[in-house]
Amino acid sequence: MNEGNERERRVEEEETVEQEVGEISKDEVREALKRMKNGKLATPPRTSAPVSARLLSWLLPPPSHQVMKEIQSAMATAASDDSKMVLLGAVGSVFCCGLDFLYFIRRLTDDRKKESIKMAETIRTFVNTFIQFRKPIVAAVNGPAVGLGAAILPLCDVVWANEKAWFQTPYTAYGQTPDACSSFTFPRIMGLASANELLLSGRKLTAQEACSKGLVSQVLWPGTFTQEVMVRIKELVTVDSLVLRESKALMRNTSRSALEQANERECESLKRVWGSSQGTDSILQYLQRRTELC
Repeated sequence: MNEGNERERRVEEEETVEQEVGEISKDEVREALKRMKNGKLATPPRTSAPVSARLLSWLLPPPSHQVMKEIQSAMATAASDDSKMVLLGAVGSVFCCGLDFLYFIRRLTDDRKKESIKMAETIRTFVNTFIQFRKPIVAAVNGPAVGLGAAILPLCDVVWANEKAWFQTPYTAYGQTPDACSSFTFPRIMGLASANELLLSGRKLTAQEACSKGLVSQVLWPGTFTQEVMVRIKELVTVDSLVLRESKALMRNTSRSALEQANERECESLKRVWGSSQGTDSILQYLQRRTELC
């Protein structure tokens, strides 16, 4: 790509990202793009005062060990600040493409058992952060949600999806067992038959299908997605913060222990699968077959 085309592409990236994040300033957009090139989480450095909700945005490439650590840190900050809830979204046209297997496979070749344990423990801690978070978590799914990006949604309290979004957990395609408590939450919210179809055969769901199965709360029009999300957030944050936390606790506390146990079981399974030669081979074969990011 020549210098002129590269400059045009960067300008288009900035304009697209700026349009999607709405109220965030140009400087924050540029900083987000810079962090995206480094494979990091983009977390605007403030809580949005008018809506009292902390915005956490992740970017491509897919979540790696470092990105999950950054999200945990940002959520720890949100847990103790004066925000009433967390709004989880993504900068760009993709919500999440699952784990960064390129990052992972490079490390598996050094010490397969050690790196498998390290990644599985990172996922366990990351998922427990969602399970134990006391404020409401709202997910704004602007595009494809694959693997971990789809599996984590039942641990959020409200999920709004762009009509163009789609959802898939193709674990068997890349030789992985379920994560983010999906082996527990999917059968619970959509029934065993539908959960098996998603977790074993990797069926892709449209936003409307995901909504009908209980994975998504509401589907929003693509052209006004960000604006619709912000309108709903502003309505939610008019509720007293104590009422929000106590209401969430009433709905979530009875299942917290079961979720933590499911997370533990899944991560032990991931250690066994990733620590085996078959598991490594499956990931390599998946990466060789893959023709696009999502």
